[in-house]
Amino acid sequence: MTRLPRVTDDYVFRPFGTLVVAVITVIHLVDRPPPLPALTWTLTAAVITAAVAAGFTARMPERWRVALITAYVVLSAPLFALGPGTAAVAFVFLATSTAGRRLRSVHVASALGVAGSVLTVLSTAAAGSLGFSDAPPWWLSATAGLPVFFGLARRARTEALAAAEYAAEQSKRALASEARAAALEERGRIAREIHDVVGHSLSGIAVQLDMADALHSAGKESEANEAVRRARALAVTGLKETRRAVHALRVDTLPLPESIAQLAESHGATLRVAGEAGPVTVEIAQAIIRTAQEALTNAHKHAPGADVSLLLEYSEELVSLTVTDGGTAGEQHTGGGMGLAGMRERAALLGGTLIAGPDGPGWTVRMELPR
Repeated sequence: MTRLPRVTDDYVFRPFGTLVVAVITVIHLVDRPPPLPALTWTLTAAVITAAVAAGFTARMPERWRVALITAYVVLSAPLFALGPGTAAVAFVFLATSTAGRRLRSVHVASALGVAGSVLTVLSTAAAGSLGFSDAPPWWLSATAGLPVFFGLARRARTEALAAAEYAAEQSKRALASEARAAALEERGRIAREIHDVVGHSLSGIAVQLDMADALHSAGKESEANEAVRRARALAVTGLKETRRAVHALRVDTLPLPESIAQLAESHGATLRVAGEAGPVTVEIAQAIIRTAQEALTNAHKHAPGADVSLLLEYSEELVSLTVTDGGTAGEQHTGGGMGLAGMRERAALLGGTLIAGPDGPGWTVRMELPR
């Protein structure tokens, strides 16, 4: 449901209603002269002035607002008794409603509501004692303060709506901020992939091509051709690494055990999962996947034909991956991609550790990351 703006109510409907009551009151008093015309006309002018001024109290200091609305209530109470057959009786109800609507203090607004009822009852009793035959009944004058509670309820509803709108806006901003943070995190993750894979390959290719150029200039054609062949081998390796990185980026939506299982199956390795598998962040999953890729590649390169096993472990505080092969411990599994240094850097960035070294006849790589 569409709600009209608060400004429409405060600066259009209420002032228009007050103006209508004022015009009808003047017409009634002209058509039906009151018993005390001078006093009645004076009070009418003062009440109308106070009613109009009360519509512009939003930016007033609180003490001025209290003084103005108090005058509005006090002056409109006797007008209720002096003009019972006119629209002037509505002013006291408008005044107490304004007190509930405009005053910040509930206690002050309630006190003005009670004061409005008491003053209206006393004014009505005085009018009756003076012999005004059309004096309103006391019970009607006693209800003069009731609109203060309607005003308070309306203000509470307006404030609740404003608070809900503010909370919705803050929630919207928080979601937008989270989306921006996620986008930045994803950009950083992709940047690290490019740095680890493409950057390493391109820098190696550049070094080999520079060497080939220098050897060619020195007349060492065979050695220059060998450098070019090494550059091509680096390009092929880099292309494979890039494809692996793209694949890893695409499988982030899969649970981590399934992603590692696919890698193990593609390399002819075995996988065992220990502990209760649970969700992990994209950064952690990516680091474990890349470590598994690198360790499996190194195992097949340095220990071809050896049995390779993977152990993915979950605990309350850690998630770890252990890759073990049964090759020769003397081989240095440095890797052709991001290597041990890159794996250690990834682990350190995430607050974890990576240990790699001989383990009996083979080689073990173990990464531990906090969940």
